[in-house]
Amino acid sequence: MPWSDWLWARSKPGNELPDPSGQTSSDPASPFALGAAHNTGTSNGSEQAKGGANDLHNEGPLGLSSKHARGSWESNLNSTDWSHYTSPQTIVASVLTTAATLALIRLYKTYLRRIPNVDYLKPGFFRHRSLYGYVTRVGDGDNFHLYHTPGGKLAGWGLLPWRRVQDIKKFKGKTLPVRIAGVDAPERAHWGNPEQPYGNEALEWLRSTLLHRYVRVYPYSRDQYGRMVASVHLRRWLVFRSDVGYEMLKKGWATVYEAKTGSEFGGKEEQYRAAEARAKQKKVGMWQEPGMLGKLLGKKETTESPREYKTRTAAHDKIGREKEK
Repeated sequence: MPWSDWLWARSKPGNELPDPSGQTSSDPASPFALGAAHNTGTSNGSEQAKGGANDLHNEGPLGLSSKHARGSWESNLNSTDWSHYTSPQTIVASVLTTAATLALIRLYKTYLRRIPNVDYLKPGFFRHRSLYGYVTRVGDGDNFHLYHTPGGKLAGWGLLPWRRVQDIKKFKGKTLPVRIAGVDAPERAHWGNPEQPYGNEALEWLRSTLLHRYVRVYPYSRDQYGRMVASVHLRRWLVFRSDVGYEMLKKGWATVYEAKTGSEFGGKEEQYRAAEARAKQKKVGMWQEPGMLGKLLGKKETTESPREYKTRTAAHDKIGREKEK
């Protein structure tokens, strides 16, 4: 008999415990001690042992009655006490841990998860959130590419070795194309159309202002080219931020966006139009009058706006297509 079974059986009334000599007895003592008592041949000891066994059997283990000592030792070992799971301390700790975990998950998804491209921008994101990132490329006078860096320098971007954006070699598929809201810069040569006057100057100004710097953008929508239309803010010193679109109008390197659809101003349309009017009055940027050399090179005294340029080139392209037919 296994030792564990023997320990349990000795506490149950009426059990006959085997000894090493093959005999049986109700003695609750060790089987080896029981065998030694039989070998002595003293019946008095045997009677006393039996009497003691009967007393123990009536009481059961730990002084309990035989009624409370019934059952198997395996059932006691496999039983589960659930009382500590329902105690107030356990319930409060579980609720607090769950709430903290859910809050951390929401914090990560809302503020710390990086958005690699515009396909990850959900409709509910626009007009409710801002994005902080690093300008990797300026492609035109009014648009650029942004590498999203959630959390900024507080999250180690630009400081930690594995978060140094300036060391990344390839940005393809990892950036957000941004169209500056509310402004329209002179066009560069593309799609077979000639460059608009001051197109390169506007591009160079935007490059010198934004390229390889961190900015915060406030997205409003996506345009027909898949770009994120957004207001762009650049930090000046430690506290002040400048509105890049407003600065372009103020310097004369853009006009107010005049398209019939897709216009976004972030509530600053009047402010933008006032800045454009002052730039025209001061004749700065694209509004400056051409000098003698400029006149000899064919520059007009009146500046053609980007909207007028697009309308003219679109009409010219339409006539060309009709002639081809």
